[in-house]
Amino acid sequence: MSRAHDFPAAAREALADARLRTNLRGATQTIRARRAAAVAELPDWEELREQARRMKDDALGRLDELLDEFQAAAEAAGAQVHRAADAAAANAIVAGIAHAHGVTELVKMKSLATDEIGLDAALAAAGVEAVETDLAELIVQLAGDTASHILVPAVHYSRGQVRDLFRRTIAKGRDLSDDPRELAEVSRLYLRERFLRAGMGVTGANVGVAETGTVCVVENEGNGRMVTTLPPVLVTVMGIEKVVPSLEDLGLLLRLLPRSATGERMSSYASLLTGVTPGDGPQEYHIVLLDNGRRNALADPVGRQALRCIRCSACLNVCPVYTRVGGHAYGSIYPGPIGAILTPQLWGMEEHAKLPFASSLCGACADVCPVGIDIPEVLLHLRARAVREQGPALERAAFGAAAWAFGSPRRFAAAQKMGRAAELPLERGGLVRRLPPPLAGWTQGRDLRPVARETFREWWARERGPADGAGPERTAAPGEARERGEEAP
Repeated sequence: MSRAHDFPAAAREALADARLRTNLRGATQTIRARRAAAVAELPDWEELREQARRMKDDALGRLDELLDEFQAAAEAAGAQVHRAADAAAANAIVAGIAHAHGVTELVKMKSLATDEIGLDAALAAAGVEAVETDLAELIVQLAGDTASHILVPAVHYSRGQVRDLFRRTIAKGRDLSDDPRELAEVSRLYLRERFLRAGMGVTGANVGVAETGTVCVVENEGNGRMVTTLPPVLVTVMGIEKVVPSLEDLGLLLRLLPRSATGERMSSYASLLTGVTPGDGPQEYHIVLLDNGRRNALADPVGRQALRCIRCSACLNVCPVYTRVGGHAYGSIYPGPIGAILTPQLWGMEEHAKLPFASSLCGACADVCPVGIDIPEVLLHLRARAVREQGPALERAAFGAAAWAFGSPRRFAAAQKMGRAAELPLERGGLVRRLPPPLAGWTQGRDLRPVARETFREWWARERGPADGAGPERTAAPGEARERGEEAP
């Protein structure tokens, strides 16, 4: 996470990258079309979305109760449950488990939670190498890059770029083509040895089931199944918002997630991890329940709905901003519309005050969200909060003056006349294209319509004459009524 991340500057840089835009357009259009076809197969899709929305809100409303139930059930099944207030605590727990078993190399499933806390870097600093096993995550790791998409982290790479990367790293000396099957085979050969010698595996979690202490992870490559079965020690890092009451609720989410994410009826692999079984799979299982700002979001009655998110990425693929600038412009592991509302709540408005403005508010993201998150509502809510908490004093003063002027028809009319006079030297071709400082920011990305030369009330008075000696007949505004000492109707 970068401090005071400048989204507009990062977006301008991304827009200048023609290859990035081509890669994004091809990938997101394909995923979007597949999702639409898969969703159309279910006549009760909207009903399922509403059920999931209600279930997630219920779970968030009694989060502590469900977490205690989850921990008790998981420990009864043989797992060890840890609670981490922040990234540093979670990283220390995972590194401590590795050191306790003398592990210097481990394998990892694709996991946004571990990316969120910077686990790979923290383990490296502790002398433990973490090898990403998801193909896209492996590409990003080998390139020393960061993910650009929730579902497909290497969406910003073309096949040719991946071929060249593999030639420099895990397939030195080989004459590779850019055939995806050949590139996948290279990664399999590289990872096979890592799976067999790893002393520990690390996963994220798609869902945690309170009644059974079960963790569910879904994937399509099968590498995750290798992580959860081969190493003798397994660790799961799970955001506390992922807990749901029952296996029936898990079944509901598994009907929504694959269709929204990859456009499939179901994922290739859905692994349910419940404690340990002597002689079968990992003999030591740790679950780290991660807060890391989630309770801050939970405290906001409007913003908390972002915690419903099941990380399907459907909102990214329809967003006209994300599909042009990609994920890196957001400066967060959570890009796109969901990142614009989740990141400021998890890590503070002071660092990410511009993200709530990184959206067109077209509403497409809310239309496709499988758990009914009203992203535009939260964006507007956070924009207001950003202005209150981070807005410059001059901006706050300007809006205060505007509120004062708009509070009275007489003051508003006077402000219109002043605006006309001030705009005359700035108007070109019927538009104000550039305002002087400190208002220059307003016209950096938009043209401004000038104030009308004549208002409707002025036209009415000129053409028809004032109805009551002061203008057309009308109902007094509350501000004007107060000025006259009257009650507004």
